[in-house]
Amino acid sequence: MEAVARHRFVRISPRKLRQVVDTVRGKPVEEAMRTLPFVHKRGAKIVLKTLKSAVSNLASQKKDLRVEEKNLYIKEALVNEGPRLKRFRAASMGRVSPYMHRLSHLTLVVAETSEEGGEE
Repeated sequence: MEAVARHRFVRISPRKLRQVVDTVRGKPVEEAMRTLPFVHKRGAKIVLKTLKSAVSNLASQKKDLRVEEKNLYIKEALVNEGPRLKRFRAASMGRVSPYMHRLSHLTLVVAETSEEGGEE
């Protein structure tokens, strides 16, 4: 059984968020939840929040209030680019210079490992 959690329109660039997601992709949920609070990136809080949501979604699907986190792993972790916000900042001699503020879409899939001890 697996559950999906999506965090859309995150106000952080996809490149910065992918750096955090790459550290936890494929790992057990228990290990990822221990690791993320010590990652010194802004995206770590966002990934942790989404990971907790995915575990909660799995618990609600199973109609079980408590899910064993040691039996779960991060099956899939995607960071896609969202829309870009067009912004302008002041430049020299009264001019403006445009820049794009990039947004991200984060998708985490959490699955249970099989009873034999290997991943599904």
